[in-house]
Amino acid sequence: MNIHFIAIGGSAMHNLAIALKEKGYHVTGSDDAIFEPSKTRLDKRGILPNEMGWFPEKLSADTDAVILGMHAHADNPELARAKELGLKIYSYPEFLYEQSKNKTRVVIGGSHGKTTITSMILHVLHFHQKDVDYMVGAQLEGFDVMVKLTKDNDFMILEGDEYLSSTLDPRSKFLLYQPNIALMSGIAWDHINVFKTFDDYIEQFRRFVATITPGGVLVYNEEDEEVVKVVDAAENYFRKLPYKTPEYEIVNGVVNLITSIGHIPLSVFGQHNLLNMEGARLICQQLGIMEEEFYDAIMSFKGASKRLEKVERADKGILYKDFAHAPSKVKASVKAFIEQFPKQKKHAFLELHTYSSLNPVFLEQYDGSMNGVEEAVVFYSEDALKIKRMEPISPDMIKDSFKNTDLKVFTNAEDLHSYWSTLDKTDGVYIMMSSGNFGGLDLTK
Repeated sequence: MNIHFIAIGGSAMHNLAIALKEKGYHVTGSDDAIFEPSKTRLDKRGILPNEMGWFPEKLSADTDAVILGMHAHADNPELARAKELGLKIYSYPEFLYEQSKNKTRVVIGGSHGKTTITSMILHVLHFHQKDVDYMVGAQLEGFDVMVKLTKDNDFMILEGDEYLSSTLDPRSKFLLYQPNIALMSGIAWDHINVFKTFDDYIEQFRRFVATITPGGVLVYNEEDEEVVKVVDAAENYFRKLPYKTPEYEIVNGVVNLITSIGHIPLSVFGQHNLLNMEGARLICQQLGIMEEEFYDAIMSFKGASKRLEKVERADKGILYKDFAHAPSKVKASVKAFIEQFPKQKKHAFLELHTYSSLNPVFLEQYDGSMNGVEEAVVFYSEDALKIKRMEPISPDMIKDSFKNTDLKVFTNAEDLHSYWSTLDKTDGVYIMMSSGNFGGLDLTK
């Protein structure tokens, strides 16, 4: 098959392109900008575009399918050419469904935790040499490419995102997968630029539950009030498996699960991670992995990329970077950090980077999220607000929203970097939360 990617450089898109190349398809693609690690990984497989930009001439009647990335706009010239030729155009999730419609599809959904849960499941299956197809949004130790598609595997594990599918398809991505087995980790309003009200957002999860195949299974977090409401209101037939935070204790800085087969020492920490782990355990159980086998494997799980990931520093300072940016994620990560390091001075840095997190209406969701640490710092770029054509936000508005008068607020990357250089990184512990990079801050120095 000849497959062309419009916006091939995205984190998900480039992984799918590589997976299809490895499957034996002829793959081409275009983008207006490609960054690392996508650039090197595509180049290594011989599918990096020779030059940046959009080239309608890359498409012809011989193109079997076009995969359209979210980054591509409706007026994209390659998209116009594909329509003109009458080519089959897929969104990313639509194509994944086509590749997995004859398999048992396991879809992990939720506002938070879905990447970690999917990663935990794949880690356990990989540990026990159980081969499955998959798609996950973060790099995982022991895996080269985070999409795998085969003809023969029986199962497909999919991270189910509630964001829009493409510029042509406004449906949430996870609505296209039609899971046989599903998980819902939690619901906390996100993507305010698309889902204008909380009910609009919750509606996507109601629809997600309605897509579970008849007689399927839903594993769900019974500690989340909104999740329970959605599950209780569902009218379709499926088996319900609730989960909650397992018993645990921290001994000499190591988190131990308290189980029926004894204490299980873990390489990760945080109550939210243990909750995620319990959901992953129930999914693995549906895939034939017994309790003891799960614990045997999960002990060596070190976390998904950028999820409470420890940064190695030459000065031996203790610093973790975390993808947390939405309010519920920030609260969970800060809570985990406080619990894990009760005696050390705790420094928490947060970058407000997304459309939602820079919206004055949404900012109120961060109330109390940075409380409990000795130093709390928030950074956002005034330039980013101008680029996004958003209203200015004052530091006082940030402090009011977070309900934290001691909050340090930086609006300029240079000022943040200057302040960072004055800190002794061996004094206490640091957590750096962002979906960006703090204006290019080097966390190893």
